[in-house]
Amino acid sequence: MKPYIITVARETGSGGHNIVKKLSEKLNIAYYDRDLLRLASEISGIHEQLFGAADERVGRIQMLAAAEKVYSGELLPPDSDDFTSTQNLFNFQAKIIKELADSEQSCIILGRCGNHLLAQKRNVLRVFIHAPLENRSARVADYSLAWSNREILRHIREEDKRRAAYYHYYTGEEWRDAAGYDLSLDSAVLGEDGCVDLIVKALPLFVK
Repeated sequence: MKPYIITVARETGSGGHNIVKKLSEKLNIAYYDRDLLRLASEISGIHEQLFGAADERVGRIQMLAAAEKVYSGELLPPDSDDFTSTQNLFNFQAKIIKELADSEQSCIILGRCGNHLLAQKRNVLRVFIHAPLENRSARVADYSLAWSNREILRHIREEDKRRAAYYHYYTGEEWRDAAGYDLSLDSAVLGEDGCVDLIVKALPLFVK
């Protein structure tokens, strides 16, 4: 099989991160999550903490100007006043994602608009992981034992809103729009292992 990329977007509490880790182990390929921040820091010379602060989030003022910031691929030079702007930080991450897609190594990209950035690339499988709210709440409760149910629900709403806003800000599109993905999987119905199995079975359809 030719080298391929799997991009995975996920709702908060859907188990997307665990699914990616299991998929990585089953296929014996690397996955990139916050590693992208380190790589972007290395090629740009910008401190990794700045990338972390802007990671998959935009502020309220930025959201009001979302249409003006759709990703164009332009990287600003170090002498630019906007060299460390959130837009330029995103562009460096996008550069890494595209370079990974052009390499001879298969890998998985978690979040960070990977499905949009690689929409025109061959041998890319774009996946969205979702689940009903009650299932996601139960999963979040497992690792947030001190939170009340109200706090858990608020966390899920805020995280999903943040991811949707980030996605729209840089792509001009809707995060949950099925047209942006090749597979949309309900982890509550399929389970983590079931999602992994379906993704593996679908790969030959998208890798030619």
